[in-house]
Amino acid sequence: MFFKHSSDDKVAVLIVYADDIIVTGDFEDEIERLKCSLASEFVIRDLGQMKYFLGMEVARSKCGIVISQRKYVLDLLAETGMSGCKPSDTPMDPNQKLKEEENGEQVDKGRYQRLVGRLIYLSHTRPDIAFVVSVVSQYMHSPQEAHLYAVYRILRYLKGTPGLGLCFKKNEQRGIEVYTDADWAGSIMDRRSTSGFLYVYVGAIW
Repeated sequence: MFFKHSSDDKVAVLIVYADDIIVTGDFEDEIERLKCSLASEFVIRDLGQMKYFLGMEVARSKCGIVISQRKYVLDLLAETGMSGCKPSDTPMDPNQKLKEEENGEQVDKGRYQRLVGRLIYLSHTRPDIAFVVSVVSQYMHSPQEAHLYAVYRILRYLKGTPGLGLCFKKNEQRGIEVYTDADWAGSIMDRRSTSGFLYVYVGAIW
């Protein structure tokens, strides 16, 4: 990632992932110079405004920009055979306390890790599942049936909310607001506390 700032506090950003490149910012002159410089060294194709990148969909409106992973969610549901499942209103049972059961039945470790890995990537635009994903990820080393059921609960929640994402509002202040809190020895396994953070930036919350 490369940043260039102008004297009047504008910025151009160059992001490279393998052979995919994003050129963005509010420094229009520098953005055009970057494109010309790249074109002079490499064979490139300008695809216009970004709509899809690494599983993330970008939608623009008069209100701002929405980043979501709707197709990613639908593909995940299809791959796991959950496309026809009954949606859940919440990603986690608030009364359930996950733990390692002494005689709990083990499940396929590789499959569990792949599912949770996909959910971790999805949580980049879905802060509503971030907490429960962090919970189920604690059992990657030795997953049991109860842990897999919790993952399925997340998938059922996603079934009913595939298009949710982050909304960055136009003309909002660019300052970052941060809120934090913690429970008190909430873990039934080791009595550790769990901290929570909430960030607000140009209208988006995660």
